[in-house]
Amino acid sequence: MKVLNMTQKKWLLSLHILFSAIMLGTSVTFLILSITAVSTNDSGLILSCYKAMHVLSTTSVRASFIGTIVTGLLLSVWTHWGLVRYYWIIAKEFLSLIALTLGPIGMYIWTLQGISLITDVGVQGANQGAMVVNTVSLFIGIALQLISLVAMFLLSVFKPWGKRR
Repeated sequence: MKVLNMTQKKWLLSLHILFSAIMLGTSVTFLILSITAVSTNDSGLILSCYKAMHVLSTTSVRASFIGTIVTGLLLSVWTHWGLVRYYWIIAKEFLSLIALTLGPIGMYIWTLQGISLITDVGVQGANQGAMVVNTVSLFIGIALQLISLVAMFLLSVFKPWGKRR
């Protein structure tokens, strides 16, 4: 097993924090764009918001998620923390699964559905029931994504529950 020296650990940790911050920032951007889409009647603006969210879901959401997971795994394996040695790391791994489901997968699907609902017949002619379900799913996904990301940040800072026996 490779062990990092202090300088290498700091560089890897810096990359991990950078990728995590990008994930959090993108989630906040999703929240802002979805609130904008819901609070307007301008079909062009609604479509633009969904398209912007879809582009983000295929670019920065995926890249930041992959970067965060890779650097997190390397930090666990190449330092004394380990993958299952501490309860807070196991909790972060569980929250990462939630973030994967909601981020790269969920946001991609919900934004693509929203775009197709709007472009097929326009905002006024779109199936309002399907649009409401899609919007509610998107909001719940964004909220859970933000909660899981903030929880992971807090776990990283406070490191609760100690070491497993």
